[in-house]
Amino acid sequence: MEFVLESALNLLGFVVGLVLGIFAYIGFKNTGSPTLFRLSISFFSISIGFGVVGFGFLIESLVLGYAKLDTWIQTLGLGIQTIGYFFIAFSHGIKSFFPKSRYFKSIAMPLFIIPGNSIEHIIRSISFILLVYGTIETILSYMENRKRSTIFVAAGLGLLALGEFLGWYSIVFPKSVLYFISVSTKIVGLGALFVPISQVPLRGARFGNNI
Repeated sequence: MEFVLESALNLLGFVVGLVLGIFAYIGFKNTGSPTLFRLSISFFSISIGFGVVGFGFLIESLVLGYAKLDTWIQTLGLGIQTIGYFFIAFSHGIKSFFPKSRYFKSIAMPLFIIPGNSIEHIIRSISFILLVYGTIETILSYMENRKRSTIFVAAGLGLLALGEFLGWYSIVFPKSVLYFISVSTKIVGLGALFVPISQVPLRGARFGNNI
């Protein structure tokens, strides 16, 4: 039952990310905005990441008869999602892969120094940092322009960050409900992003400081 739920949640994330990517790409074709082009790459990457995990669950369960997903498939899917998160942060004008402020270092350190970190731990840590960066930048943007769509962007990025944080702890505490909550939270975050992104093909929408 857990295997089925995990597959369903990740495949749902695949569909939601794909729809967002399509809308962002249509917006890019209509406006020529490089920001929307980067966002389309971002959402397609997130979608593919969910798809790798979701279809991996299905193949290993139905075809190979495994009871648990191979770690490398999970890590690959998360790595592809992280590429998407990087493009989201880059859309805010990020200057380096790791923010240099003390605030972000204080967030990152607890995630990296706990003993027994695997590649998956590190990938989730990077994703979390990038998403928190994007969330804060979006909140600052909202304080400047007071656009309602910016609230949905901030909420979406914040939920994605929370999902990655819970996902990190699901590794620390295996066989708990944290993994399901993590994936569900990320899907809700993508749903929040759908509100402003869905408006792009029709009339354009602001994402952070850029059109």
